[in-house]
Amino acid sequence: MDRSPRFVAGIDWSEHLNDVAVVDRLGAVVARARVPATPDGVRELFGLLNGLRTSHTHGRRQVPVGIETNRGLLVHALRAKGQPVFQVPPGAIAGYRRRASPTRKKSDKSDAELIAMYLRDGWGRLRSLPECTPEAASTRLLVHAQLRAQRTRDQVQAKLRALLQEAHPAAVRVWADMDHGIRRAEARAVLAAGPTAATAGRLTQYRLAKILAGAGRIRLIDDEAYRLRDAFAVPVLRLPASVEEAMAVEVRATLAFFDHACETSDQLTAQVTEAFLDHPAAKIYLSFPGCGALTGARLLAEIGDDPTRFATGQGLRAYAGLAPLTWASGSSRHVTHRRVCNRRLKTTCHRWAFSSLTRSPGCRGLYDRRRTVGDSYAGALRIVAGRLLSGLHHCLARGELYDEHSAFGATASGHG
Repeated sequence: MDRSPRFVAGIDWSEHLNDVAVVDRLGAVVARARVPATPDGVRELFGLLNGLRTSHTHGRRQVPVGIETNRGLLVHALRAKGQPVFQVPPGAIAGYRRRASPTRKKSDKSDAELIAMYLRDGWGRLRSLPECTPEAASTRLLVHAQLRAQRTRDQVQAKLRALLQEAHPAAVRVWADMDHGIRRAEARAVLAAGPTAATAGRLTQYRLAKILAGAGRIRLIDDEAYRLRDAFAVPVLRLPASVEEAMAVEVRATLAFFDHACETSDQLTAQVTEAFLDHPAAKIYLSFPGCGALTGARLLAEIGDDPTRFATGQGLRAYAGLAPLTWASGSSRHVTHRRVCNRRLKTTCHRWAFSSLTRSPGCRGLYDRRRTVGDSYAGALRIVAGRLLSGLHHCLARGELYDEHSAFGATASGHG
């Protein structure tokens, strides 16, 4: 018995008008429309889907909708009304387009039809977008904003460091062995007062102590002030005076941008942490070794809180790129790790596994055993991350907290 839907819709979305095409099981186009992403446009789309069949058993929710994105106002409006929405990979539609037209002709009208055809042909293999709660959705947005802010901060820091390498070489080295380096609040305050070798060399111990105290330092202020004064007094190669003055202007401008980037990143980190701690599942994430609030928030952002999204731990590991992938053809067989995956989740799991090595005897024992049998550093961490992620899936599904002995058995003591 054919359980595929009788009708399938495809939407080629854009900023203004969205082309819609509906096909039946045979692939014939039965309806077309062009609707804006407005309340009236959504009502027009729902009216089109409701009118596909004059029967009391037919409703718009029986018509799955394919679209090339998983975000935006139109997607949110459809999901808010219970419409089943499927994200269709843009690369797959490009492949469909090449097969449909050797000349690769493209139009919004034809792309909407191709999306519908892809969803019809792939029925049974594709899954609708997960039903996350508003709390999880807001955490996801904040996490992604924090990651973008952190990336911007790191880019500006690299630019500032390159400038200091020419204008103030001592500043590149003087905080290098301290946590966060020139990202420290006290380092940024000192650089604002002395952005070049010449201006930094004129800073006295008294002035440096005042700057450090104003930046929030409370311990060993005088010792640090003497250390900085002595470091800035060491002779270094210098630019011509006029060039150095121009460099000071650029350093201060970049430093102002860097200050803003650091403050934005810190504010978003605090907001991410607060949103995550308010989620009901936060205590389960935090019960795992090496999983702090920020790591937990990033895991929640990528996994979501739809209990039906991943039926098994293996499915979650594959989504994170932690399940091995086997290539077999004829007599050849090759096992490798997955490269097509959620890369943000994979990166978070890698860091999570690294942090767990000093907090979990079971994780440390598993890592050491994999290294002993010849696994690389990254390969051994993938095994540890996979074990942790499977444990997380188990605990989330059952509402349980992490237990070291249940996760690793006899190896939890470190002697297994």
